[in-house]
Amino acid sequence: MGDRYASFANSGPGRSLVKRLGLPDPPRLRRYEPGDPLTEGPVLVGAAPGGRLADPVRKTLSGAGVETLDEPADRHGALIFDATGISDPAKLGELYAFFHPVARSVLRSGRVIVLGTPPGSAAGPHEATAQRALEGLTRSIGKEFGRGITAQLVYVEPGGEGALESTLRFLLSGRSAYVSGQVVRIGAGSAPAPDDWLKPLAGRTALVTGAARGIGAAIARVLARDGAEVIALDVPAAGDALAGVANDIRGRAFQLDLTADGAGERLASYLSGPLDIVVHNAGITRDRTIAKMDAAGWDSVLAVNLVAPQRVNEALLDQGLIGAGGRIVGVASIAGIAGNRGQTNYATSKAGVIGLVESSAPGLLERGITINAVAPGFIETAMTAKMPVGLREAGRRMNSMAQGGLPIDVAETIAWFASPGSATITGNVVRVCGQSLLGA
Repeated sequence: MGDRYASFANSGPGRSLVKRLGLPDPPRLRRYEPGDPLTEGPVLVGAAPGGRLADPVRKTLSGAGVETLDEPADRHGALIFDATGISDPAKLGELYAFFHPVARSVLRSGRVIVLGTPPGSAAGPHEATAQRALEGLTRSIGKEFGRGITAQLVYVEPGGEGALESTLRFLLSGRSAYVSGQVVRIGAGSAPAPDDWLKPLAGRTALVTGAARGIGAAIARVLARDGAEVIALDVPAAGDALAGVANDIRGRAFQLDLTADGAGERLASYLSGPLDIVVHNAGITRDRTIAKMDAAGWDSVLAVNLVAPQRVNEALLDQGLIGAGGRIVGVASIAGIAGNRGQTNYATSKAGVIGLVESSAPGLLERGITINAVAPGFIETAMTAKMPVGLREAGRRMNSMAQGGLPIDVAETIAWFASPGSATITGNVVRVCGQSLLGA
């Protein structure tokens, strides 16, 4: 079922009615198509005195063919502000001085990016306080600017100045259409640029679990589009749909129940070589309040959503099947951040996915492997189409985009994490939720 309200609101008569009555106004979002420019207008780059990132940003964008400006124009495709020079709360006025005059100049589906230093890496408590304040600015801009404009905060560790390109390309492009109000952390070190940014995953092998339909199928297709050879995995009961996806992307289909005894070892024995990318997308729901839930409903959700990814990681790592340069990406949920009535099992499992990412990141980084997660909000799938109409409409409208996301929005975010250019990005959990009011 499509979003009929959004279609009506974007029609001629609908737009007039929506504005007159003050109804939710879902904008048409700019989504990526191969060959699209990163932005639809010039990028205004500003900086607080002493900032360390404005020059690397200008150099990176120039190399990507993006026009950058030092002085405001009438219209901008994006605004980027280097706030790393703000070392004291008394200097936060630099943010107002930059954004106030140009707040109305950003084009539809434009982008706002603020760059900062992680508070934990600040020189002292004054700088840490000022840098933490940036999060309030970006989340608020994401809710104020409207018209499909997104706003993000990117913390860059000192020494990570050369690892910006992958993240800038993602956040400026239509790939990040349904990502807003997020905090991204880029670590120190360098990140190799792919030979071709249109095929950044060329020569890489990816495993996607739960790939037969919905979000999993979209992930498999986007990774294949970006050049990866994809192994699409799902349970035997989904064999026909799984084969269809694998055939479409010229990948491989592998039927396996990841909760079965020895599943990790069976997967390892199936592989003909190491994996570069592992995406743990497989997940189920068994919704009931905890008072009405039976033990099987609890156990099955935890087994599929959390225990299986942990065991698969351990089996693949123990046998050296994820090596240096590897990428592991989990699929969490905003339910794991904010909780949800009737989903104690699901929310627990998805909060556990976040815990798996955060606890595993330091050790894996020592081996040259990154691990991150996406946390989708309301995504238009066959599952959400079956929700009661009231809950479905609430899920669609209770975010800054006033609409549900699409499976490809989740897939694009995962592809960014999987890129060789994201080598210093680890331990991140990025919500793909249109800046949902839940867990914001």
